[in-house]
Amino acid sequence: MEPITQIHDRLRPLVNRQRLVDTAVRLVGAPSPTGDAGAAADVLAEILAGDGFTVERPEASHARAPAVAVRLESGRPGRTLQFNGHLDTVHLPFAPPAIDDGRITGSGASDMKAGVAAAVEALRVLRDAGALPAGSILLTAHDLHEAPWGFGQQLNGLISAGYVGDAVLLPEPLCDRLPVVGRGQACWKVTIKRSGPPAHEVMRPLDEPSVIAAGAKLVARLQRLDERLTTQTDPLAGRASVFIGQIHSGEIFNQYPQQCWLEGTRRWLPGTLHQDVESEFRGLLAGLERDTGTKVAVEYQLVRDAFYLDQTDPVVPAFQRAYVATTGHPLAIGPKPFVDDGNCFWAMAKIAAITHGPSAGGQHTTSEWVSIDDLMRVALLYAVTAINYCGEG
Repeated sequence: MEPITQIHDRLRPLVNRQRLVDTAVRLVGAPSPTGDAGAAADVLAEILAGDGFTVERPEASHARAPAVAVRLESGRPGRTLQFNGHLDTVHLPFAPPAIDDGRITGSGASDMKAGVAAAVEALRVLRDAGALPAGSILLTAHDLHEAPWGFGQQLNGLISAGYVGDAVLLPEPLCDRLPVVGRGQACWKVTIKRSGPPAHEVMRPLDEPSVIAAGAKLVARLQRLDERLTTQTDPLAGRASVFIGQIHSGEIFNQYPQQCWLEGTRRWLPGTLHQDVESEFRGLLAGLERDTGTKVAVEYQLVRDAFYLDQTDPVVPAFQRAYVATTGHPLAIGPKPFVDDGNCFWAMAKIAAITHGPSAGGQHTTSEWVSIDDLMRVALLYAVTAINYCGEG
């Protein structure tokens, strides 16, 4: 195979800055709150079709906003490298795209429409250069990523339908480490009720339990659970945990409330079954209901399972060689601080997934931004990685 530094030098002039910026701006300009990202998917499909690619629109159980899939075939046997990204944004006021001081701003600019644009540019570079020595590229983009409005359902549908490669790159805005391990996450909301209506404190029914007292017992039990979880640790990812972020009850200071609710998260490490985590949590609540005489209900939602990257998978050295070629040094390993689509690929299909995107900020705010220069770097990195990985298959 051609030396990787020569591949880098040959492809670098083909990364088109204006084309990349225009793609990102068009995607950011299409409002796409989670669950309603159809407009952005349509824009991406139109861009790719205009570039001459054959576009597939699998529904993947979300007919409201069909996903986007494109393939680039070399015509020779080899591995398939997938570029995957989500097009939906959190439910905040829409901020239109703008370009300011070398940055693109606007809703989804950092999380993660500009990253998707960089992956598209890598696909164009590989096609324009005829540079893919073997195998193929699969690009996918979808809705239903951002919790609590989506929990990866459309991506799960794509994976189940076979829209998967042998490895996947995800241009989420994480560029300072190669994430090799990450915790799984679930979110929960527990509601504790008594049967009677709200009442003045002096008129309260003495035969009915206090939902606030029951809520306090739940806090104590969850704290004890969290203390036990300190034994489950990973040197990079940290430890398993249960966290309480909200607790509410009553309407005024001297009302005997009818219900109390608490909300938080549960996180666990690779090697722990998410089904066991949920079963333990529900068992704790059953004990609370029994001991307090209240009615306890829970909304428990798996966000993503835990994540692990096998560093012996061929995509890891292929990526690192490409990273060295583009930056001059390898990327240090580290934890994945959040859950993302890589967790789905690993949990459902045991596919190696590397999260690496552009330098960006303002995620989940109305002030998102992404560096245009770093978008260029990511597009080139993805293209070089693809040649290195697919060509070795």
